[in-house]
Amino acid sequence: MFSPFKDAQGSPKALVDVTYDDLEQLKDLEEGYVLEFKRSLSPTVQKKLPKIIASFANSAGGWLVIGIADDDKSICPVPRLGADYSQIIGELCRRHISPAPRIDVRFLTRPDTPDEGVIVVQVLEGDFPPYVADGVVDVREGSTSGPAASSALVELYGKATRRRLEVREFCRRTVFFAADNLPLFNLYVFRMGRRSAEPPTRAELNAHAAAMRGAFRRQRLACRVHHAHDSLIFSVPARDDPRTPHSTIELFGDESIKLSVPVVLVEAERYDQAICDLGIDTAMVGVPGSPRIMSAQDTLARVTRMASILDRYVRARGIPWQQYAVAYELENLAGVILWSDEPLYLDYVRERGPLFCATTDCLSRVRYLDDGAHDSFRARQFAGSHFFEACGLPLGSPDERDNALVDALLRTAHGAAR
Repeated sequence: MFSPFKDAQGSPKALVDVTYDDLEQLKDLEEGYVLEFKRSLSPTVQKKLPKIIASFANSAGGWLVIGIADDDKSICPVPRLGADYSQIIGELCRRHISPAPRIDVRFLTRPDTPDEGVIVVQVLEGDFPPYVADGVVDVREGSTSGPAASSALVELYGKATRRRLEVREFCRRTVFFAADNLPLFNLYVFRMGRRSAEPPTRAELNAHAAAMRGAFRRQRLACRVHHAHDSLIFSVPARDDPRTPHSTIELFGDESIKLSVPVVLVEAERYDQAICDLGIDTAMVGVPGSPRIMSAQDTLARVTRMASILDRYVRARGIPWQQYAVAYELENLAGVILWSDEPLYLDYVRERGPLFCATTDCLSRVRYLDDGAHDSFRARQFAGSHFFEACGLPLGSPDERDNALVDALLRTAHGAAR
């Protein structure tokens, strides 16, 4: 995306890196399609703000700088208020624009007068237009905003439809596993916003890889890195055979992520015990279609441990989770039975029967994390809870025995993760 601010090498600066001294760069720029200046945040400007921001979101995004004169580009610092400007402008957007656009706001403090500064608002190109401000769909027209023509409205609706299809198309596994019919829990994390036509630079790729390796280390896991044509694939190496399926994270240039976690099937030496504990007819064992049984503790521990790496990566990179859309997929999990030697689970089995995945392969609905309902989102909690639900575990049940079972399995899973 365009930035009016450049670093020493002439590369665009992100808003988080902009300083007060960088405002001098604006003297050589004119207002236009992606840039607008306002001298102050007067009541008149506040009234126009939703229209300006919505027009940027409906177009290619843009920057609004408040505290710069639009005639001679002189700096006219605005006073620091008791309230945060990001809250003030965010509230204006929530009250007047639907859906809420994605914006970032910074107050650049004047070095010699800390009570004054300049407000810089970055508006990201909207993923799901049209953005309607007080009942009107505005778009950028040169250096101003104006109502969209009927043809522009059709294009905006088409853009939103294409975006949803792009997100849905992303949600499929693209990492190879040699084993046939391998049961997998897949998590897809798509970074919203404009996707650059230019591939990331080598320096950017190195920064992404370093952050991901660091996230693996903090989880006390080693990783092997493979370079694909448009992604980096991080896998947990197996000591005995490199072809042994294990968890993988695929990281794309825009920092979208795919996580694939093979479930831990019960091995031969524990299989007979699991069959006995679950009360399964031994006549069903050793014939085509024999029950597939997975370890509850080991699988849940693997799922949550790997999802925690995503939390660590996003935090290290300073990316808000609200910039992502997420979905999960159950692959080859239909009919796989859950087993644990936890006494509470064995009691549950005797009373109600074993838990198992009761659906064929399926992709969940996509959740857009900027909807205001996911402000405390964590990949670890999301993955763990949906793994539970896929297996029929009673999350949020009013029955205290159900909740005690969930807590017990969580405790044993945490122990397995360590």
